[in-house]
Amino acid sequence: MRSSIESDRTDGAGSVAATKTQDRTGEESVTAPRGRKRGIIATTVGVFGELLITAGVVLGLFVAYSLWWTNVVADREAGKQGDAVRDRWAGGPGALDTKDGVGFLHVPAMKDGEVLVKKGTESSILNKGVAGYYTDPVKSALPSDDKGNFTLAAHRDGHGAKFHNIDKIKKGDPIVFETKDSWYVYKAFAILPETSKYNVEVLDAVPKESGAKKPGRYITLTTCTPVYTSDYRYIVWGELDRVEKVDNQRTPPAELD
Repeated sequence: MRSSIESDRTDGAGSVAATKTQDRTGEESVTAPRGRKRGIIATTVGVFGELLITAGVVLGLFVAYSLWWTNVVADREAGKQGDAVRDRWAGGPGALDTKDGVGFLHVPAMKDGEVLVKKGTESSILNKGVAGYYTDPVKSALPSDDKGNFTLAAHRDGHGAKFHNIDKIKKGDPIVFETKDSWYVYKAFAILPETSKYNVEVLDAVPKESGAKKPGRYITLTTCTPVYTSDYRYIVWGELDRVEKVDNQRTPPAELD
């Protein structure tokens, strides 16, 4: 919208007046005044400017929806699902329960609290503010397996953004996974800041790009990078340090105090 008063040369009826000129034969001809041309250009520029402003507002609303509102919705849904799992665990330690989630991921360096982990890495799962373990293209091991790689994915932006701060993890930092009966305490030992999203080798049972050379009990965290894009993947690898059994008070390991 315009916010200033514009003036122009007008006739008595309020329209722009034409001017008369003579050609070399002495005949008069009517030409459009410069004021009218300037008015058309100004109007065109004004309309284009308003369209740009409207497009900017729409884009801003879309960004707000993608990066804020989807987080709100996803966090609510994840909270409900997490509460349901906790309710089933209320009876005390027990066997691995995979009905609505295999457990909770705790990474102090990410400052995201506990993250519910479910089966699968499809968008329909991760969009609900949880992490998922891989079933494809390389099947994940579970923490309770004697050997293998427990491979996880979560969003970095929007939809809960549970791995938003993955870049805060340093070598030696704890990565703790909580199940109904055990605390699995891993230590981060290798980080790959950027790799192709088609690099499935990072999910191998022995992830050689991490420097691992023999079978063990590993954990792998994967997410998109750079921030606000999905062009590449950011990878953090950890190796199991120890397992602590859950007591009746669910006392967390020292790394989570």
